[in-house]
Amino acid sequence: MMTLDPTLAATLAQISTATLTTVLLKKGLRNVWLRGPQSLRPDAPRLVGRAFTLRFIPAREDMATPESWSSPRSTRAAIEAMPAGCIAVVDAMGVRDAGIFGDILCARMQKRGVAALLTDGVVRDLAGVLDTGLPVWCQGAAAPPSVAGLTFVNWQEPIGCGGVAIFPDDVMVLDRDGAVVLPAAMAEEVAALAVEQEHLESWIMGEVTGGAALPGLYPPNAEARARYAATRAGR
Repeated sequence: MMTLDPTLAATLAQISTATLTTVLLKKGLRNVWLRGPQSLRPDAPRLVGRAFTLRFIPAREDMATPESWSSPRSTRAAIEAMPAGCIAVVDAMGVRDAGIFGDILCARMQKRGVAALLTDGVVRDLAGVLDTGLPVWCQGAAAPPSVAGLTFVNWQEPIGCGGVAIFPDDVMVLDRDGAVVLPAAMAEEVAALAVEQEHLESWIMGEVTGGAALPGLYPPNAEARARYAATRAGR
């Protein structure tokens, strides 16, 4: 798994997912925001990391058993393969009545330095999961274990999570608006464009606070862009 450049990570940590979706839209990518997952903690900081993917399929009774947890191909084995700093992105098919991970698995992820767990499913042992300190973006909690509704099949392969295609090593950005994926090959370009977009929107907000009307300002016309450029040149 590729290490995320610290400078890129620090830049993205200052950019909202709202801005990133706008920049990606301008680049032709519309389906980048994961539907469903939200932070379990309302005060969670923005997090950035490369995707380490895991995939579940519908439960099949001969395979989705408690005994499967000891298999070489299990969530337990996948967790031991997760590098520090990654964001575990789990395709749980949007299933909300089977918790994919509980407090013990989350505690192990926290010990391994995993940055966050992100899934379109749910967790179990909610109080214990919160106590681990592992940041989690999901769709809530459910008491039944994963095998009550899902079969774990593999890790580090392309998945669909929250209706979005995620590939291993894609860059994930998580904040209070949810989770956004940046294709690995585009991450640096998108980050640079997003920094400029945030500068522009900060200037626009200042103009609005000062009483300026929106037409011609947001989005900016040529005159507004000229005023913004003059402001940036004189900073």
